[in-house]
Amino acid sequence: MLTKGPAKKVTIFVNEDTQHHLTSLHDAIMTFLLHKGVAGATATRAYTGFGSNQKLHTPKVEVMAQHLPVRIEFVETAERVEELLPALYEMVSDGLIEVQDTNVVKLSRKPAKTEPKLPHERKQGPAKLLRVFIGEADRWQDEHLYDAIVKKLLMMDIAGATVTRGILGYGAKGRRHKASFFHPTRDLPIVVTVVDSAEKIAAAAEVIEGMLEDGLMVISDAEMVRLVRSSKALEA
Repeated sequence: MLTKGPAKKVTIFVNEDTQHHLTSLHDAIMTFLLHKGVAGATATRAYTGFGSNQKLHTPKVEVMAQHLPVRIEFVETAERVEELLPALYEMVSDGLIEVQDTNVVKLSRKPAKTEPKLPHERKQGPAKLLRVFIGEADRWQDEHLYDAIVKKLLMMDIAGATVTRGILGYGAKGRRHKASFFHPTRDLPIVVTVVDSAEKIAAAAEVIEGMLEDGLMVISDAEMVRLVRSSKALEA
């Protein structure tokens, strides 16, 4: 177990596209270190670099961007590093492994929180379900319409709202809205779903109607069962 005091820092340099079996080498190394219980490891992708082949790898050249260097670092005790090195030596068939003496001056771990599991507070009763059908490209002033609607509902203290983005649809004009290779996000269908009491849904529908230029609102009866974990339920 890693503690304050003398330790070893291991740095491994590999190329991003180097493979190990059926995965990338840097992923394989990180997975290996995790399964071996190493205190912690970090993999960083460099912006540019070169190695013994004297070729500069840079994102400015597309063919060279695939070979950008990845740097993996971890700190462990000398005994653990000695135990791990043989396997790492075998895995890194193309790269560099460096081991340095280091000194751990601070090692802090956040204790795991063991909070008691609170009981559910259950609310059930009749409600109204509001669905608003709009397009992703629809705007309200200087923002997306769906974003503006959610903000309005939040200000009205509505219980909750969910925005769903469709992959295909059409409306009253018969024009199909779908994602394509060239236009992946061109006016896809958006549905805003809201559930609350009849009074709040009626007020919300009135506000949303004033924001719509082209859309559809559907209101239907619903039975709401709301489960909330709260301190109030625990006190009761």
